[in-house]
Amino acid sequence: MSAESKGAPCWADGTFGDLEGAKRFYGELLGWTYGDSLPEYGNYTQAYADGKAVAALSPPPPGQEAPSAWCLYLATPDAAATAAQVREHGGKVLVEPMRIGDFGTMVLAADPGGVVFGVWQADAHKGFEAQAVPGAYTWAEVFTRDPAKADAFFPAVFGYGVKHVDDDAIDFSLYDLGADPLLGRMKMGDEFPSEVPAHLNVYFCVEDCDAVVEKATSLGGQLRYGPMTMPFGRFASLTDPQGAAFSVIDPTTTGGEMPKVIDVS
Repeated sequence: MSAESKGAPCWADGTFGDLEGAKRFYGELLGWTYGDSLPEYGNYTQAYADGKAVAALSPPPPGQEAPSAWCLYLATPDAAATAAQVREHGGKVLVEPMRIGDFGTMVLAADPGGVVFGVWQADAHKGFEAQAVPGAYTWAEVFTRDPAKADAFFPAVFGYGVKHVDDDAIDFSLYDLGADPLLGRMKMGDEFPSEVPAHLNVYFCVEDCDAVVEKATSLGGQLRYGPMTMPFGRFASLTDPQGAAFSVIDPTTTGGEMPKVIDVS
């Protein structure tokens, strides 16, 4: 999925009990088209925006029940070494390094606060063929009830610098590799019901946030937050008809002042 720097977001896929239903929903919402499902890889189905690979959908493994959810993968040159670092710094390896044909090697892991994420060592599959264009991945945030552990774990494993947003109203950090931020980290407050687990929230780029929200709800999705305009764009958080959380953002519609950040690396 990616030959990018270690820790760079490089791929996203979703697991859905109703694969065909998920394909219809995201196809209508984001304009995705799909490649052939691959039965030898659990009917893994790649999604395309304007002919570029941007994500994939699949059913859960046979005999397993799993809640519908999106997973973000972070790049690594050595999946086994990264799995060892996950354990060393208090995380859990949920799926040991697994070779996927000639595509690459994957790991599934969780941070000490329970945020599940993927790790990808690329071979033939280099990852996103497009980002930050309509229908493609553009951003993600670690939603956690234990921000101190997240702010220690992810930089220790992936080498991120950490900048904290100077705002008493939120507890929010930015992770980077020396340039632009790659991920955000948000503390989950009382507004999140106890049954909502810690998670990585994936954002997809859209041309008109409000129109996409209206479309999503007409297709059976639920609006969780927004639409709201901020300095980075107009965004909304949604849940699809199968319960998978995701967000959409129109980066061309902006407002407000850029936040002040403090380097706490």
